[in-house]
Amino acid sequence: MGEDKALLKLAGKPLVLRAVQKLQLVCQEVNILGSRQELEIYAPLVRDLHEGCGPLGGMEAAFVHSSEDRSSTDWNLFMAVDMPFLPTRFLEGWVRTVTVQKSARLAMFIVDGRPQPALCLLHRDVAPYVCDAVARGEFKLLRVLESAAKDLALEQQTELEAVFLNSSLETEVFLDQGGSWMGWTPTEEQWATRHLWFANLNTPEDFAAAQALEGALE
Repeated sequence: MGEDKALLKLAGKPLVLRAVQKLQLVCQEVNILGSRQELEIYAPLVRDLHEGCGPLGGMEAAFVHSSEDRSSTDWNLFMAVDMPFLPTRFLEGWVRTVTVQKSARLAMFIVDGRPQPALCLLHRDVAPYVCDAVARGEFKLLRVLESAAKDLALEQQTELEAVFLNSSLETEVFLDQGGSWMGWTPTEEQWATRHLWFANLNTPEDFAAAQALEGALE
């Protein structure tokens, strides 16, 4: 993209502000993973404990931060900054569905056959696996999460599918225009942008396409 995506404006708002406002409607505490001081006006920063470790470094820092907060829940929700079209009601319903399942420890979506770890829910039981991976220099996010899920399934003596919830977008949202999910029905504008719900804005062309659909933003 050539510049920091977090501060790019879509319909007059920086992407980071859109992400924070969305998460504030779903989570009891919202933090920004990173060390860029200029982002601190949007939410408190949680800085990496080990630099240069990619997304896993941020997750490690988040787990340590939440473990120090006695009011924290058992779950951490991680979301990339550039998912502005993901509807809040959809996100809220998914979080609620996952967190009430007794055996669940990890959850993410699969879109068009591809896992989407940029949006994931991780239980505090996953923390040791993330911290160990960072210590070993293993930074492949999906591989680490899949390995953690297998170990946790063995520990619980339960099926992997009960521990690692992979939700298909096509399964979770009815593909007919009048469909609903968790009592929520997308607007016509939201439905028209469903292909962008999980699409990261990685190029100027992606961002230009998003600007053309600003009417679907919440």
